[in-house]
Amino acid sequence: MFTHPTDLPDEAVVDALRAGWGVAVSSLEYAPVGFGSHHWHVVEAGGGRWFVTVDDLRVKRRDPSEPLGVAERRLRAALSTARALRDAGHAFVVAPESGRDGDVVSVVDERWVVALYPFIEGRSRTWGRYADTAARHAVLDLLVELHAASGRSVEHALVDDFPVPQRGGLLDALDDTSTPWGTGPYGDRTRHLLTRAGGGLEGAFARFDELVTAAVEEPERMVLTHGEPHAANTIETSSGVVLIDWDTALIAPPERDMWSLAAEDQAVLARYADVTGVTLRSEVIELYRIAWDLTEVALFVYDFRTEHDDTADTRTAWAALERCADALGGIR
Repeated sequence: MFTHPTDLPDEAVVDALRAGWGVAVSSLEYAPVGFGSHHWHVVEAGGGRWFVTVDDLRVKRRDPSEPLGVAERRLRAALSTARALRDAGHAFVVAPESGRDGDVVSVVDERWVVALYPFIEGRSRTWGRYADTAARHAVLDLLVELHAASGRSVEHALVDDFPVPQRGGLLDALDDTSTPWGTGPYGDRTRHLLTRAGGGLEGAFARFDELVTAAVEEPERMVLTHGEPHAANTIETSSGVVLIDWDTALIAPPERDMWSLAAEDQAVLARYADVTGVTLRSEVIELYRIAWDLTEVALFVYDFRTEHDDTADTRTAWAALERCADALGGIR
């Protein structure tokens, strides 16, 4: 996230690092990068450098009534999978460090969860298309390796059950567009957007449900997936490209990792088939494309239907909401 959380003091992060990993922090600096988690750069007393991720379990819930512990278990399962992959020799996986108790997270309280990562020297990429075919294929090669993982590498991973987080809230919001929301600078702009986009969203949900019904009938196609292998989740290092942000790791159809690459270049589908012998299915590609857009819309509508301010985070969220709602507008 681009904005420091107002209700998580730096001292709480320092205490969690000391308790979980024995890290004696010399300096701590908030890093306004990425979206979804909060990040800090850390230097410890001995000069070691670390990268810290803190997740707010409230925003990882699928709906407001879901217990925070359920969201925590999903996060722990995904990060434990990343750790297992790294321990099994998959060097491209930037995994969280195991703590003193063997766990990959340290719990600040029921809301906040901390993970500690090595600081990676290299060139980060921003959100958007890969720079060229070579960069795209380098990541494709990593995904092929990931999709072949088995045994202890996958024992912690959960299976994709095709949720749209905050789906109920979005459907409620579609029925609540006649009166002002008054929740903040983007509240009524969101309300007006839903008035225009309602038909497309309803069509998108219908198509999504249809595609899920077909996808779940073939569990034998499922593999271990990263979930969001876009350019911003890669770092180019002196020894090659690595993948970061494994909190979305799940066992799922391979298309979960391939739809966004295919959106940039359809040739990756044939390349994947040549290497793996697996033909990727257009209807499952479509499923995950719709799932991405519906999830973005549902999450940001939830945010803007509650009290919010004008920040770098909400400005980014608004741009994403408009983009994804437009992408779904043609589905009927």
